[in-house]
Amino acid sequence: MTSTTRLTVAQALVRFLAAQYSERDGVRQRLIGATWGIFGHGNVAGIGQALLEHTEEMPYHQGRNEQAMVHAAVGYARQSGRLSTHAVTTSIGPGATNLVTGAALATINHLPVLLLPGDVFASRPADPVLQQLEVPYAGDVSVNDCLRPVSRYFYRITRPEALIPSALQAMRVLTDPVETGAVTLALPQDVQAEAYDWPEEFFAERVWTVRRPGADPTELAEAVGIIRSAARPLVVAGGGVHHSRAEEALAEFAETTGIPVASTQAGKGSLRHDHPQDVGGVGHTGTATAAELARTADLVIGVGTRYTDFTTASGTLFADDDVRFLNLNIAAFDGHKLAGQPLVADARSGLTELTDALRLHAYRVADSYATEYTEDKERWEQRVDACYEVDEPDTRPTQPQVLGALDALVDESDILINAAGSLPGDLHKLWRTRSPDQYHLEYGYSCMGYEIPAAIGVKMAAPDRPVWALVGDGTYLMMPTELVTAVQEGVAIKVLIIQNHGYASIGGLSESVGGERFGTAYRFPAQDGTFTGPPLPVDLAANAASLGMRVLRAKTVRELGEALAQARAADTPTCVYVETQTADTVSGAPPAQAWWDVPVAETATRPSAVKARELYERHVSTRRRHL
Repeated sequence: MTSTTRLTVAQALVRFLAAQYSERDGVRQRLIGATWGIFGHGNVAGIGQALLEHTEEMPYHQGRNEQAMVHAAVGYARQSGRLSTHAVTTSIGPGATNLVTGAALATINHLPVLLLPGDVFASRPADPVLQQLEVPYAGDVSVNDCLRPVSRYFYRITRPEALIPSALQAMRVLTDPVETGAVTLALPQDVQAEAYDWPEEFFAERVWTVRRPGADPTELAEAVGIIRSAARPLVVAGGGVHHSRAEEALAEFAETTGIPVASTQAGKGSLRHDHPQDVGGVGHTGTATAAELARTADLVIGVGTRYTDFTTASGTLFADDDVRFLNLNIAAFDGHKLAGQPLVADARSGLTELTDALRLHAYRVADSYATEYTEDKERWEQRVDACYEVDEPDTRPTQPQVLGALDALVDESDILINAAGSLPGDLHKLWRTRSPDQYHLEYGYSCMGYEIPAAIGVKMAAPDRPVWALVGDGTYLMMPTELVTAVQEGVAIKVLIIQNHGYASIGGLSESVGGERFGTAYRFPAQDGTFTGPPLPVDLAANAASLGMRVLRAKTVRELGEALAQARAADTPTCVYVETQTADTVSGAPPAQAWWDVPVAETATRPSAVKARELYERHVSTRRRHL
């Protein structure tokens, strides 16, 4: 007879999660390393009580904002190579719906996170109850159904025994390298507290193997033939390179073939910045070197990339009439993009197989091609040096000079986190990445507010490394609340706040599309209804200090270097605050090297919009569909 243990649904779930492990390449680790939670009437008597009862088995972290808790869990998961993540529990109602943004970010970026929102009573003892959404045509709908389209797996557990198959399916999805993303188990508050006789086998240690599938032999042979026929091939390295830990395999492929490697935002760092074949970021926010290679490439080898519009310059970048695409991707969906030849495989496995096959054929690009991209790269590096150069150290820095000061300080152990604003463009063009995981840009969803909570999660996964959250004032004001969590738990993140008085990135974009920066500056309103008055008297440094952070103010380039050095050496949460020189421009970095499609008003009376429309029509006419 099968032995059983009587526990509540919440107690059983916590005990089950504590016994789940992932394994890849012979390395095993906890799949759910901890649980974040904010408690209310939808989970305080269920998951809250269960976590209290199982503190030794399941560590708990207290959050301040539900969205931020998801960001922290996602930061932890990315730093852990998607092999470990955190769970997030919330109450019903607004606590649950606050998860939606974080869930979308996780799913878009293929990063695992387990969401455990409370839900309304399954038994309906009173109807409606507090925070229940009434839908006249569907009595089983709750606000948690908002999480369905942004979850890779969703299940509402309305019976205790339904936890068993749904929990197992949840773990399957979390550890699937193709399907992973946000997983939601919605937990009605009465079901959480209901007891059931659980089979002991449910709580046994379970190991979920993360697969590394190799390439189909026919697809591999086709891929080798396509590469051998190419004269100007270019690799576009995406986030899948990092997820697979395929950086060394990519380096060997590039060194064997001489093929240059450009990187997306998610793929930057796939090669070190000083690797001979690294040509920097590609697309709208990329380098001139990569842009020119992309325009003239006769073969684009995408490795672990989704080919977003930033990467393809909205379909205008890969301009050669005869360009072909070879897409190495573990997801067949991405492997077939741009009508490319798919090579469906794990990035590391596929690259190794390609390298071995091409080595047998002694394939290598022409010396003239290698000389061309090497010289172009050297010219771009001179532009980076010029952006970082400081003539007057006692003046306020530009944003590139802020990055230059940080560049001069860090080594390969530092990790930089950013997601939104003008910084992603500057970092993609200018930052010299020293290690595979140094460059942590969340640009699949580009979610303002991600940086600070994600830094906490990253620091938890890499406690011995300096972790920097780089934020502008717009992003900081979105979600500074987890600074309190960093202080409470002694998570020694470093936060660099760059004050430029508004949404600088969108301000620049607004100007380029004829919007004249309307509504993008943090200024008092003028009489004409525009926000063009004096800058707001907002003191973000004082705000950070009020939340418990140690704050270092820097007014000049010289003071900035000193403050950054102090922050890097600190063993407590520390913030560096600096106001940049270029308050009314995007940043002072080199302009975009490729187009990005943001539609412009087709009819307008203001001259700026009319001129912007003319330029837009010239760009959009160069778009092509690769068939």
